[in-house]
Amino acid sequence: MPVTLQDIAQELNVSIATVSRALRGMPGVAESTRKLVLKAAQERGYYPNLTAQQLQRQRTNTIGFIIPTFGPRFSDPFFSELLAGIGNAAAEAEFDLLVSTVAPGKDELPGYQHLVAGRRVDGLLVVRTRRQDQRIAYLLAEEFPFVAFGRTDQELNFPYVDVDGEQGLFQVMTHLIEQGHQRIAFINAPEELMFAQYRLAGYRQALAAHGLPYDDDLVRLGGLAETDGYQAGWELFCLGEQMPTAVCTSNDLMALGVMRAARECGLQVGGDIAIAGFDDIPLAQMAHPPLTSVHQPIYQIGRLICEKLLCLLRGEELTEPQTLLLPELVVRESTDYRV
Repeated sequence: MPVTLQDIAQELNVSIATVSRALRGMPGVAESTRKLVLKAAQERGYYPNLTAQQLQRQRTNTIGFIIPTFGPRFSDPFFSELLAGIGNAAAEAEFDLLVSTVAPGKDELPGYQHLVAGRRVDGLLVVRTRRQDQRIAYLLAEEFPFVAFGRTDQELNFPYVDVDGEQGLFQVMTHLIEQGHQRIAFINAPEELMFAQYRLAGYRQALAAHGLPYDDDLVRLGGLAETDGYQAGWELFCLGEQMPTAVCTSNDLMALGVMRAARECGLQVGGDIAIAGFDDIPLAQMAHPPLTSVHQPIYQIGRLICEKLLCLLRGEELTEPQTLLLPELVVRESTDYRV
């Protein structure tokens, strides 16, 4: 038979209410009594009836996370790292994590509305923020707890964690320019994604800072998959004498695609062409050659956005509602080539 509050109360000769308040850390219980209750609960293997607590509080003890991805791209190492951080932080707080995937676009907002209206989760985590993000506007209007990984162009005040993508691209561009490269291509993410705007700004800022012109022919858009980088790489390597000597991309998967295209074009990565990515996923250092990338602590970001949301769900005030992290350039053999 499972141990109950009544069992512990009878053993210690105190009321059930006292045991309950002690286990929940509520005021009105002497510290000596609280220690006795916690010790008895631990020794007897007591576990709270979470279902009853949730019904009483109208809580689910569940966090929702909708990944905007096209089917198989759930295997994207970026999301795997992020999900690991979120999941571990949630588990430590004894919260469940409800994860689903929705293709970016018209089906995303209904997915959030379904979770909120049905009160299936206590709070939500939002990723891959847009310049004009309907999800964030909706959650604010509903006064539903959430934390985002990313910013928007909207004049909205909401809790988020983000990485300074503008500074990150400026770092990798400066590295390439200092090696003598003047024709540097950039493969960016879809324009509606907010981080794409910051990374493009960093690219342009670095060119301007070193007196180099911006060339539309050297800028491509991709969908963040390896195949997008592969296709854009082929296009760039077919420019003949106007071909770039270096390519940087908005994420590592596209950079890996560019590397594959370069090899098929007979180019040696790190010898004939310099290639750099962004994210520093585990695959970056295992690539051939290892990929230069802008490191952002994806696992730690997952933990941080989850911990911020847990604070909100406990009714605590966030000491730092909006966190902007500085990225770090990690130089590897893929950019060994110097002009």
